[in-house]
Amino acid sequence: MRKKLLLLLMSIFLVGMLAACGGSTTGGGNSSSGSDSGSDSGDSDTIKIGLNFELSGPVASYGSSDAEGAEFAIEEINANGGILGKKIEVIKQDNKSETQEAVAIATRLTSQDKVLAIIGSATSGNTIAQVQIANDTKTLLLTPSGTAPNVTENEDGSINEYVFRTSYIDPFQGTVAANFALDELGVKTAAIYNDNASDYAKGLADAFRETFEAGGGTIVAEESYVAGDTDFRSTLTNIKSANPEFIFIPGYYEEVGLIVKQARELDITVPLMGADGWDSPKLVELAGAENLNNTFITNHYSSQDPDSKIQDFVKNFEEKYGKSPDSFNALGYDTVYFLADAIERAGNTDPEAIKKALEETENLELVTGTITIDEKHNPVKSATILEYKDGEQTFRTKVDP
Repeated sequence: MRKKLLLLLMSIFLVGMLAACGGSTTGGGNSSSGSDSGSDSGDSDTIKIGLNFELSGPVASYGSSDAEGAEFAIEEINANGGILGKKIEVIKQDNKSETQEAVAIATRLTSQDKVLAIIGSATSGNTIAQVQIANDTKTLLLTPSGTAPNVTENEDGSINEYVFRTSYIDPFQGTVAANFALDELGVKTAAIYNDNASDYAKGLADAFRETFEAGGGTIVAEESYVAGDTDFRSTLTNIKSANPEFIFIPGYYEEVGLIVKQARELDITVPLMGADGWDSPKLVELAGAENLNNTFITNHYSSQDPDSKIQDFVKNFEEKYGKSPDSFNALGYDTVYFLADAIERAGNTDPEAIKKALEETENLELVTGTITIDEKHNPVKSATILEYKDGEQTFRTKVDP
């Protein structure tokens, strides 16, 4: 009997020892640019940040560039001693350009990995899908390029408390495009051709229409398409028959590339303009370099801007990646520094203190502009207008808010 009791006590002791030594593991995906993956969320030597981006799927160009820029910033920060003496640990995830996957990742990052903040997604829809999770778990959510107003502000006017962005919002881009068409190009009539299933496209179109008409212009035609369409000739023919001097096409590069190509094939030679959704190297492949002549976009920055801060970023990025950084690279980069600046000013890693510091951000100099955060958690910053010349983006002008 004594022998059995001794064996039982030894078994209990061994089980306890194994449980104590097992530790916890993170449930995320690829960890990079920081400390060893799988470190406990309470590790005082690291600040854990999740990246939730479209690394594959229809808008992978945006998400991959955002993530690349973010990781470049994190590498710089860690090489310079980190934030508050702590290194940043990254858990990078691919939401496959799918809303449901973005939600699943946000759930894992908050419930299992216990990240301080999530950076991403690249698109408004995949960011909005995470908002409730961020608010419920008091996890900071920062999108580099989600430009729809309802990312941060709800229909009832309430603000999503833990959500911020570094990109300007769609109405600002639409307004800038309309003023450019009126004032710089001198046109009086325009057509709008947008994706009627996209909040992004509809928001830009509404702002363009309102500003263009208020400035004395006339919208002579409005047509729409749906993401995934490949033949746009019928609606483009309708637009051509209205004889506009200018066509505003607020969409994403996959459809826009084909639209531009088919418009030129139909001998539509008037200026075409869009927004940051055009910004992808694949646009040139789809549209053809020559077809993109006499087209313009509003964007967040230009690598040709002579500003010294921009040129330093471009030089360092090119040395590492062997290519010029696009606007999504720059926005991903800026988003990390926006968060890092707030953590430094907060002086700790308490989400409430960091949220307050983010809200109080004023005149922070970043690559995509000097930003001040407004009461809706949006940055007040300049917009850049780019012109395509033989397939290359060229710096046209910068527009202040």
